[in-house]
Amino acid sequence: MSNEVLEFGGFRLEPTERRLSRNGAVVEVSGRYLDALLLLARQPGELITKDRFMTEVWRGVPVTDEALTQCIRSLRKALGDQAGRPRFIETVPRHGYRFLADVRVGNQTASTERASIAAGEPRTAPRWVPGFDVLLLAGGGLAGGAAAGLLGGIGYGLLAATEPPPGTGAVSILLVMTCLCLLVGMIGGLGVAGGSALGRMVARGRLLPLMLGGALGGMVVGALGRLIGLDAFSLLIGSRPLAITGGSEGLLVGAMAGAALWLAERGRPTLVGITGRGAFLGALAGLLVTLGGGKMMAGSLAGLAAAHPEAPLGPLLASLTPTLLLLAGAVEGAIFIAALALAFALTLRNRSAD
Repeated sequence: MSNEVLEFGGFRLEPTERRLSRNGAVVEVSGRYLDALLLLARQPGELITKDRFMTEVWRGVPVTDEALTQCIRSLRKALGDQAGRPRFIETVPRHGYRFLADVRVGNQTASTERASIAAGEPRTAPRWVPGFDVLLLAGGGLAGGAAAGLLGGIGYGLLAATEPPPGTGAVSILLVMTCLCLLVGMIGGLGVAGGSALGRMVARGRLLPLMLGGALGGMVVGALGRLIGLDAFSLLIGSRPLAITGGSEGLLVGAMAGAALWLAERGRPTLVGITGRGAFLGALAGLLVTLGGGKMMAGSLAGLAAAHPEAPLGPLLASLTPTLLLLAGAVEGAIFIAALALAFALTLRNRSAD
């Protein structure tokens, strides 16, 4: 079919345009290697022998088996695939290769859309728009951060409201703590998700750019969140804490958020699976931050409560031991990154269904 469009695992392969893209970003594949990918994707589940590659891709040009091996290696790199754990291209030893992913075949191409526009028909929105995808993922991160902040705010608010100081209502403390954590969570989620999404525009399936983008985003919003937190505490109790979550903590947590986005794009894991992986990455980040002397939200609140007993933060927060702070940091990180990972997965799946 001359106007076919092949879609698989988040990729879009357009033969007439000689283009492979993923989530709106063009994936660079050389001409002959693209022919090899077309041969595989057009017959998913079938064994494509080495002879067929030589006949239909190289068209009789004499090449060695190493040329085919290099071709498959390059395709796997472009697809983010692994020979040991293939999701797209499986090696059949001594015989050839098999395409594993489910392939959906469509008929709309860029050329037919241009023809429709020329005929005066309304133009449909493009399937993938890289800049729009950044906004979508950032919005998903905002929602995920809000969910994590809400949970954390309610939890710490209940602790702070156990024994409110005279003249301060438990409900007021709960509302203030919830709003504060919600705000911090939203800013953090937006920042690390936006940074990861920007890194994704140039990542092309690579882990490092995603983690770097998330780390930079986390560092920026961590520093911004620190300023907001200091002002909030100043308004709440009349003084500022000496130690509070900041850029260094955001850098590590953001890097884990980038890794969570990378995992969300690896095939089609279940939502439970991707959330569990995110929770593991987040717990690891929280542990590393706390062990390294950094402050997650629990550490910031505990330090403030201990330094200012008169503050409406509750005796339970002031009495948190190092072990409990370590555990609280791990739980905070787990909830935050798990929420982001789930938001990423839902965003990408909804975008793929457009």
